[in-house]
Amino acid sequence: MLQYHASPPAAPIPLDLIYQALADPGRRGMVERLTRGPATVTQLAEPLPMSLSAVVQHLKVLEDAGIVRSQKTGRVRTCQVIPAALHAAEQWIADRRTFWERQYDQLEAYLNASSSEAIGNQEMNGAKDQE
Repeated sequence: MLQYHASPPAAPIPLDLIYQALADPGRRGMVERLTRGPATVTQLAEPLPMSLSAVVQHLKVLEDAGIVRSQKTGRVRTCQVIPAALHAAEQWIADRRTFWERQYDQLEAYLNASSSEAIGNQEMNGAKDQE
């Protein structure tokens, strides 16, 4: 007798966590700021319309996704971006872009060949009509 076992839900792959973290505009703003260099939590919070505790929660999401790391020195927490995580997301997009560019190139070649063939057939039919 066959027995089916429900498999446990798959843990999100790191790429999923990266895109989930970047889905929020506030977090994207923090990452944008951190691409210019390290910043304290207070510096990150200054331009944002949210409380310091909300900024800390957003930073936790970014840290869990591996996009940001922070270090606490005394009472000051300084954050910096981890470029490798962003590179992974960028590489995934680049791979999709390459695939679709190849698909469009093949479609273009096919359409050009079909068009040339159709024009050739029309010319042949026109020559037969003139005879």
